[in-house]
Amino acid sequence: MSDPHPVLDRQTEALELFGRRVHAIRDDQWEAPTPCTAWSVRDLVGHLVAEQAWVPALVRDGATVDSVGDRLDGDLLGPDPVAAWDAVAGASREVFAEPGALDRTVHLSFGDVPADDYCAQLVTDLTVHAWDLSRAIGADEQLPEDLLSFAVREVTPHAAELENSGLFAAPEEPPPGADVQTKLLCLVGRRP
Repeated sequence: MSDPHPVLDRQTEALELFGRRVHAIRDDQWEAPTPCTAWSVRDLVGHLVAEQAWVPALVRDGATVDSVGDRLDGDLLGPDPVAAWDAVAGASREVFAEPGALDRTVHLSFGDVPADDYCAQLVTDLTVHAWDLSRAIGADEQLPEDLLSFAVREVTPHAAELENSGLFAAPEEPPPGADVQTKLLCLVGRRP
């Protein structure tokens, strides 16, 4: 049976996709470079672990970034990055699946947003970074069509803002006849 809100289906799919890639990382790949030029594989996984670690405080508890303070700063991966990922991914899925969770308001650093929009942002980030991680570790780079379509819809209206944030490279012009995955990756400054 499908969840009452389609973003929950996409969240589950994106968490599982990224999780499969995390579980595929070999011991000798944690320091390998990624398409995110400043990040190693460990840095990339650490970024996603940190993002998911914020979900219980922001969504369930209604916390603000200031009230959380520095509790979620630093290395959240510890000695077992795979276990760290599994723990935060499971907690994030549980929190967003709670009755009424998607109807809440989340207090982010740039302002208040509906929880379902916050979840959609996380899904998009998971999707793009699943490709980054796949490329870095030599895994299958093809992303699921439904996640790609979802992410393109989320990113397209904000493509210019992403570059201005300093967190993304400038968008690339997709080649003529590009598929949905290539279009998404070009929108977020990747060179597929």
